[in-house]
Amino acid sequence: MNVLMISPGFPEDLGYFTRGLAEVGARVLGVGDANPASLAPHVSKALSGYLQVRDLWDEPAVTREVQSWLGGRTVDRVECLWEPGVVLAAQLREALGVPGMRRETAIAFRDKERMKEVLDGAGVRTPKHARANTQEECRAAAERIGYPLIIKPIAGAGSADTYPLREPKDLEDALERLGHVPEVSVEEFIEGEEYTYDTISVQGKPLFENVAWYRPKPLVMRLNPWISPQAICLRDLDAPEIAVGRELGRAVLVALGFESGITHMEWFRTPSGEAVFGEIGARAPGGRLTHGMNFSTDIDLFAGWAEAICTGRFSQPPAKKYNACLVFKRASGGGKRITRIEGLDAIMAEFGEHMPLIDLVSVGEARRDWRNVVTGDGWICVRHPDLDATLHMANRVGADLAIYAD
Repeated sequence: MNVLMISPGFPEDLGYFTRGLAEVGARVLGVGDANPASLAPHVSKALSGYLQVRDLWDEPAVTREVQSWLGGRTVDRVECLWEPGVVLAAQLREALGVPGMRRETAIAFRDKERMKEVLDGAGVRTPKHARANTQEECRAAAERIGYPLIIKPIAGAGSADTYPLREPKDLEDALERLGHVPEVSVEEFIEGEEYTYDTISVQGKPLFENVAWYRPKPLVMRLNPWISPQAICLRDLDAPEIAVGRELGRAVLVALGFESGITHMEWFRTPSGEAVFGEIGARAPGGRLTHGMNFSTDIDLFAGWAEAICTGRFSQPPAKKYNACLVFKRASGGGKRITRIEGLDAIMAEFGEHMPLIDLVSVGEARRDWRNVVTGDGWICVRHPDLDATLHMANRVGADLAIYAD
């Protein structure tokens, strides 16, 4: 099978999916704007060919360049697991006559207002919402929906350029910061815990499911640099408080017409126990969450996704063995370089057997900007079959492990 992979090495996790394709026997043809010399060795090794385009987001030009480069070679799949390239992948499928998600469906996954309109029509519980292109439209939407609110880009990813609004002054402050964003969604603020629903599907049927719990909620993580964010891939997906989200997620996939591949959805569980849709992407999760799913199951989901799209099968055992928590660390202090790391030895002595991964910055290394890098200055995975035990270890990592840039 020939698979055209858009942006095969960036973001970093996409390189592991590219490698997964090669591992299941696919011939992988990469398309991206990165210099081929900059690709990681495992990505270069997985590729049978690579086209460097001038501008990856000029869809008509990329389509022409790809068609010329292929020169009549047959492509069986076109894949992109990076949010900005989902619509481009759909356009290339149509231009090349390749099966898979079409442009109209891809737009419903990319455009936050369009996706909610489709889900509203299917009876899925979504926040009250409105599209806005001007400041006046934002103010009118806020008055109509009522505070508290969330404002975020229509075509954004994660919590970038996303602001909570408790009163009109908050909206005015947000509008000053959002001048570079052409179109936004103004939405009802949903109070509750925030989770994910992640799947690998074949022909509309989820063959692997994951629910992760964000502690604290992403907006709180983003606004408070002292926090060590956590993402817990949960073991018990049949627990009543989690099962409502799985049911919601399955309904979302049906309503949006998703076929084969990987998805990442976010949803809320309110204090009353109601599951409310947040948003969904037809792509892999960020924030190292696929690694967390691997650690929760002891399988390789990078290769599992590749097997699913290439063969229609998912042969690895999908059962969860552990609650796997990813803890992301941020350095404190005003310096530009890491000066010391404290507390790691004591944590390892106590919990080392439950820590399958430790990936921290080194002393002397440049400090990372936690606002732009989800992993901050490093991340650790702790796992255990018991959720309380997992949370205890994760909280200890958050409280007792300290990274300094003095």
